Amino acid sequence: MRSYRVWEHGAPSSMRIDILPDLAPGPGELLVDVKAAGINFPDTLVISGKYQVLPPRPFTPGKDFAGVIRAVGPNVTDFAPGDRVMAQVENGAFAEQAIARADQTYKLPDGMSFTAAAAMGLVYQTAHFALVERGQYKRGETVLVGGAAGGVGLAAVQIAKGLGARVLAGVRSPQEGAVVREAGVDAVIDLSAPDLRESLRAQVHKATDGRGVDVVLDPLGAEFFSAALRAMAWCGRLVVIGFAAGDIPSVKVNYLLVKNIAVSGLQWSDYRDRTPVRVHAVQSELFDLWRAGAVKPYIMREFAFGELADALHLVSEGKVHGKAVITVNGTAS
Repeated sequence: MRSYRVWEHGAPSSMRIDILPDLAPGPGELLVDVKAAGINFPDTLVISGKYQVLPPRPFTPGKDFAGVIRAVGPNVTDFAPGDRVMAQVENGAFAEQAIARADQTYKLPDGMSFTAAAAMGLVYQTAHFALVERGQYKRGETVLVGGAAGGVGLAAVQIAKGLGARVLAGVRSPQEGAVVREAGVDAVIDLSAPDLRESLRAQVHKATDGRGVDVVLDPLGAEFFSAALRAMAWCGRLVVIGFAAGDIPSVKVNYLLVKNIAVSGLQWSDYRDRTPVRVHAVQSELFDLWRAGAVKPYIMREFAFGELADALHLVSEGKVHGKAVITVNGTAS
């Protein structure tokens, strides 16, 4: 079977496609014929060697996939060959076959395509845990989403709207603004405006009658972080998801004291590994939101298997709105 492999850390173009023997599932594992794989910003960090968790080389990158079970390992009772599934893994999705733990795999709802499932994995889980678990969101609150046209951002917009939030979407361009407006946001916040420290607060106060926002979801870091802190309501909660804008910010904690603000972080993979039952419950809720039409993965483009490096480059440059997905083994329907 064909598999992308990282032999030396570097640019996406440095990966090789190797021909490997078919995989075999161990106890509690599933062997899946991959039909589609989602591309995430952390994938670019893993390939370049800049991620916090790096497997020994050579390895197959990729954290999201959907496909059809080929074989089940010992002690697996809830799945059978032929089941349509999606899974999130630490690595291994960018190949024609992948191994997943049964307790980290989910059967697809009827009518969900493989491409939609691959696009609805890591980013939707991340957004839900950030909003509900870490952000302690309550129905009817106001949520500001940074990088709202990106993978996690757009997922957060859809989930927050589906759960009854008033959503403000931070974007950097008119094109991103059009994407989030289509998703039904209540206000668009221009993150490209001069003096973001002042302009973000002014825009948020205008959109909230001077009150500020209850929850901020921050996948950007850099200057967005400190600017968003100043735009928060009393007892607001900011959740750090990542640093896609590059710089890792710091915080003056006296400001947290003055407004009773809480800042927390989210490393979703810890929940995946430590509390798989909780992750399953969240996935069930996400599937319910999909069935209700509240969430719908926005796939900017589907790439062929051989175009993975091109797709990763676009993701690393922040040029993908929503998700990019590669199709594997022919059809991804």
